[in-house]
Order: sequence, then structure tokens, then C-alpha cells
Amino acid sequence: MRIEALELPNPIRLSTFTGRSSAFLARVDSDTWSRTARAARENGGRLISLWGAEETTGTFVISAAYALEDGILWLQLPAGQEEGYPDLSAIFPCAIRMQRAVHDLLGLHASGASDTRPWLNHGNWPASYHPLQKRSAETERFESEETNYPFVPVAGDGVHEIAVGPIHAGVIEPGHFRFSVVGEKVLRLEQRLGYAHRGVEKLFEQTPLLLGHRLAGRIAGDTTVAFSWAYCMAVERALDARIPPRAQWLRALLLERERIANHLGDLGALGNDAGFAYGLAQFSRLKEDWLRLNDRAFGHRFLMDRIVPGGMSTDLDARFVTAMLTQCDQIDTQVRVMQRIYEDQSGLQDRFAGSGILSAKVAEHFSVCGLVGRASGRKTDVRIDHPYAPYHEVQALMVSDGRGDVAARVAIRFGEIYESIRLIQTLLAGLPAGDIVTLLDHDQPPSRGVGWIEGWRGDVFVALETGANGTISRCHCHDPSWQNWPALEHAIIGNIVPDFPLINKSFNLNYAGHDL
Repeated sequence: MRIEALELPNPIRLSTFTGRSSAFLARVDSDTWSRTARAARENGGRLISLWGAEETTGTFVISAAYALEDGILWLQLPAGQEEGYPDLSAIFPCAIRMQRAVHDLLGLHASGASDTRPWLNHGNWPASYHPLQKRSAETERFESEETNYPFVPVAGDGVHEIAVGPIHAGVIEPGHFRFSVVGEKVLRLEQRLGYAHRGVEKLFEQTPLLLGHRLAGRIAGDTTVAFSWAYCMAVERALDARIPPRAQWLRALLLERERIANHLGDLGALGNDAGFAYGLAQFSRLKEDWLRLNDRAFGHRFLMDRIVPGGMSTDLDARFVTAMLTQCDQIDTQVRVMQRIYEDQSGLQDRFAGSGILSAKVAEHFSVCGLVGRASGRKTDVRIDHPYAPYHEVQALMVSDGRGDVAARVAIRFGEIYESIRLIQTLLAGLPAGDIVTLLDHDQPPSRGVGWIEGWRGDVFVALETGANGTISRCHCHDPSWQNWPALEHAIIGNIVPDFPLINKSFNLNYAGHDL
């Protein structure tokens, strides 16, 4: 569906990606809010994100961003604490946790929602306190009063529960998983996340506009390039800035290097979770070599703070172009050897094949995105569907699989490594000369901008509202894990409990990055 077909009241064009896709903003009433959601759903659109804001004391607005055929549609609906706003979870089930988070942060409720349990508030602040409200005192401190969380029970002969987390055996972020099982067969999984809430959205309000990329880049350390680029894109569009071509190409180079680093790490971890330690050793070595070249070429192993509003903070010295091309050839060769080993190792294939199947129907139901969606035949990739510079020139190719199991998600990672290597080689061969940064003038009237980047997990979205004198009025960052976590609950059904770590790793979703 195209945005123009929705007959919205006075939509404002916020920006154009590359001529084929645009971002529009429209302020609507309740009827249009619900009608647009239904129309988007019926015509293949996706709900990207849902969030709220307080405009002035006591005046609220709820926002939703949709991915449609010709770009992003950002809807704003004025809402009050008493009447709330129309529920979207009956249309887009992935909205339910977003709506629960909005209530915890702002006190706005979704009228008619089936699930109104707290999501971010684990008893760390009173139910009447909402940290994103303007009247909330920033210096308040509360004693934790966590109560029993009402998990959905499963009854029946021989059914029992296994509680895992929130503290885990490894060095990972907290999350609780409540399994209802018969023997070792999983009947139901319910997650409880939100333990890593850090108040990031509040921190943005205290951060200068041209320094917000540093905060965005720390939302998720393994996705620092995607988040910082999405934030900078939103700033640049809000300020109507033009970025040097060389900076755009360098940004894409960093994004593809981030994608490969994470896929290498995941492939090793997946081998290890299936009892194949050799895979972990080899892929860990390859990832370490990859990160060390990042450090030598750009000054940071994970490429943090390299992307800044207006361009790049660091250029690429010519001597590292050759080093990167050589490394691409070496990694390509060695990863192909490892792929053959993985495919020939019967123990691995026995664990991978048929485990954690996420059907195309369930993936569609939850609007699953990124590599998890592509492994279930859901072909979405912002670099291809809505290409931003320089992807409209280098043209990424879709990597997909229809099996929906762990084996498919492993295959997607291998395929995306090869495709990202090809893109890196293309980017290095055609890297434009010239400046790497444009100085931005932030002394402009309040404005809005959006950033939309295909990170390694899926599409990262940033909606930005600027204030006066280079300030941030509201910045909402969205991680694709919001859509994919609920799908994991379904992928584990019918599997045995010992397979959960493997299935969970094949998704490799973000805890803190979507708790903010």
C-alpha cells in the first residue's frame, strides 16, 4: 500500500530517502488511527514502532510508525490519560509490549488492550509514577517493591513449570523465561524482560542534539553502527543537511563490517551450543581478526563514535583499503570451509535441522523482521526495499530461506557474510574522494526527522523531535527485537527444554537494546 492511498489529513513530507521512498508525518484522530492500522495490515504494511510523548504538561501524543510500499508513515494521535488511545495489538500483535511500555513510562493506556501488565516497571517505582512525564521529579528515588508477576498458567496432567533467569550463568543481560512443560517437551514459554531499563529516552532530553549519537551508539554495543547512523540520519533530516558522499560510503562500510562481526560470533556460538567447540574456536579467531582490523583502521574495535552528525569522525587511510580487501578474500575462503564442515557434521545438522521452527504464518503474525524473518521466508530488508545512500548505488542482494528452523537461521548468517563481503569490496572499489563531514547548524526552529537503517538483527528506527537551541525534545529509538522476542515464544513450542539455548542463540535478540 502507498501512503497517498490512505487519504490522510494534511500529511507532511519529512524527508526523501533516494527518490523511491519518503517519510511522512500526519496528525490524526482516533478513527483514522485505527483505520490506517487496519489498512496497513490488510495491504502488507508493517508496524515499525509505537511510542508516546508529553508535549506540554498534561498534553500527550501517541505515535506509530509504519513501513509501507513507498516509505515510512509516522502517525501522531493526541491522547489523554483518562481516555487513552485505541489499542493496536488486535491488529498488530507485536504492539502489545510497546503499549505496556508506553503506559509504564507515560501513564497512557491502550483502550481495549488484552494485556495491561507492567513491562518496564518491575516495582522499582510506584504505579502512579511515570518517568517520561514532565512533572516527574528526576531526583526521586524509590525502594523496590516488586510483586509477583502474573504469568499465564498452563494446567493439565503432568504439566510443571521451569523458571530460568533473570540472572543467567553466562555474562549476558537479565531476562526471565517461564517454561510450562510435560517431561522435557515445551508447551508454552513466557518471557519477562525489562530488567535492563536504563532510562535512555529520558537521558536524550538532557543531551545536546549534536552529541546524541554517542548515547544512541551505546543503546546496544553490538549494534552501535546501526543505532548511531539511524540517529545521525534523523538529525540530518531534521536539519535538512546534506552529507558528503564519501561519508555515506564509509558509513555503509562500517555497517557491513558490523554485520559480519556479529554473524561470525553467532556462528561460533551456535556451533558451541550444539556441542561443536571447534566451530566456536575457529569463528572466534576469525571475529577477533576482523575486530582488530577495525581498531587499526578506525580506532575502535566495535566502531563506536565513528559516525557523527554530518558525516564521519574518522577517515579511512588508503593503506587500509588493501588490508580490508585482502581480509575479505581470506574471510570468504575460510568461512566457506567452515560452512562445508558445519554441513558435513552430522551431530550439528541433527541439532539444527527441524529445531525451533518459526513458520511463515507466525512470522507474518508478529511482523518479524531482519535475519529471523528472512529465514522464515519473510523478505524484508530496508537496504533493498527502501534504499538509502549509498545502497541505491551498490544494491544489496536479499538472502532468504523458507525453512524457518535453526538450520535456516545458520544458513542466512553464512549467506549474509558472503553478501556483505561483496558489498565491502564494492564500497572500497568505488569509495568517493572528498570531505567526510559537513558542519551542521543546529540553531534552527524545532523540527522532526527519522532514521531507518538495516542493522544486522533487522531494521533500527529512530524518531527525533528537536527543540530550540540544539536541544532534543523527544528521541525514540527502536530495536527490531521488539517484534522478534514474541515469535521466539512460539518457535520453542514442541521442542525439548535442552534445545532452548540453541534456538534462543539462533534468534540472538537484544535485551537492554529494546528496554531503554
